[in-house]
Amino acid sequence: MKTKMSIFSIATAVMLSVSSCSIESIDGAARPANNSETPAPTGDVATIYTTTGSGTNQLTKSAAEIFTSTNMAPSTILVDPTQQFQTMDGFGFAITYSTCYNLLKMSAEDRAAFLKQTYSVSEGYGVSYARISIGCNDFSSTEYSLCDEKGLENFRLYSDETQYVIPVLKEILAINPDLKIIAAPWTCPKWMKVSNIETKTPFDSWTDGHLNPDYRKDYAQYFVKFIQAMAKENIKIYAVSPQNEPLNKANCASLYMPWQEEAPFVAELASAFKQAGINTKIYLFDHNYNYDNVADQEDYPVKVYNALGNEFEGSELVVGSAYHDYGGSNSELTDIHNQASDKELIFSESSIGTWNDGRNLSKRLMEDMKNVTLGTVNQWCKAVLVWNLMLDVNMGPNLDGGCQTCYGAVDIALDYKTITRNSHYYVISHMSSVVRPNAMRIGAAQRSLVKNGLVYSAFRNNDGTYAVVVLNNGDEAINATISDGQRHFKALIPAQSVVSCNW
Repeated sequence: MKTKMSIFSIATAVMLSVSSCSIESIDGAARPANNSETPAPTGDVATIYTTTGSGTNQLTKSAAEIFTSTNMAPSTILVDPTQQFQTMDGFGFAITYSTCYNLLKMSAEDRAAFLKQTYSVSEGYGVSYARISIGCNDFSSTEYSLCDEKGLENFRLYSDETQYVIPVLKEILAINPDLKIIAAPWTCPKWMKVSNIETKTPFDSWTDGHLNPDYRKDYAQYFVKFIQAMAKENIKIYAVSPQNEPLNKANCASLYMPWQEEAPFVAELASAFKQAGINTKIYLFDHNYNYDNVADQEDYPVKVYNALGNEFEGSELVVGSAYHDYGGSNSELTDIHNQASDKELIFSESSIGTWNDGRNLSKRLMEDMKNVTLGTVNQWCKAVLVWNLMLDVNMGPNLDGGCQTCYGAVDIALDYKTITRNSHYYVISHMSSVVRPNAMRIGAAQRSLVKNGLVYSAFRNNDGTYAVVVLNNGDEAINATISDGQRHFKALIPAQSVVSCNW
């Protein structure tokens, strides 16, 4: 929204921004300035959000006056809408049982205020995506599937869904009805598991095991029943992945599903969706950049694409692949894009915890903005999601065998009122606050070289506004001019900070 402010109030504002990112620069996109032209104020302002690693600014909102003309200072970021990349779906957090348990311990008023600040487009940061599990995950109340008794007639939602996740999702959807939701199972029902797909020996364990090939059709119907059950609660499942971390045998609930086994299951799943009139997207893989160092699983999604071809029922629903960052480099995203440029990419999970100094904002803000958000968006990801939205200060509730050293994007004290925001809250909110769903990532170029340390991405929203998210990883503040070629404004980008701008 454009608002008018006095020149004095704008001159005193510091521009801090928190939204979308792209590290790609477009050579030759900058055009010479017409230095004879005098800048003229337009009466409009750019909205800016700023967060500093020191914590001095925390999504601090300010404004900057917009001027016409191309007469710009040397240190300019020039956006270029003629350079177009991927369309964005959104940014968000995992809504687990543990997150919902903590949220529901809050007073209704405090919870509503926090959720509005996080998810409201008009009154908050406009977070637009959520990830949930199909059955249990390592932040559930216990291990369970949605059909623990053999036979799909015994399918039912568990109390984790009915008493925690669904009520919280309904509150979020009341704030942001356009929220997208992706769901993934950590395991199939145990009665569908075998220790070996050749011998088909039953495997009665929550951890490890393979999906019995004889139950592929039944398991596909399990997904259908889940999507239909959530639809009855007026919750639309936008996308699924066939298996969370399919190469991870060690989680508290897990299922080993190498690409050779995911491919035939995906064919069944897509067919089941098509026959049921379900248009939910299917994202393959949903695991690490390095394929957990399993040699024959390298380029996992590409191998599934090649094995399936394009002629199976529901093939149009298999839209792309999802990645986590617990191993390898995000350069793998560009490699997969280059091999399958017609397929989508999303980034679906990252965690902070004791192992990576997760509560140290001065460290994690810079690294997570560079690698988790900007580094994935600039390498073709349409969406970025991180793990738990909220855990308590004791990293819980959590399950034995799952992550007991993870922090949430926010920590809540045991008074269930005091909230501390960690890096993951800021990096997601910086993106969502200025980059709206269906925005197009566009080109951006540094008009003249400034000190090293700037990483940035630019977007054009559907309403015609532009967005730029900038990371200054350097030790000196930069007085930048940001331009769309016709209009420009001044922005202070403090040292060790993230700034998101919308105009």
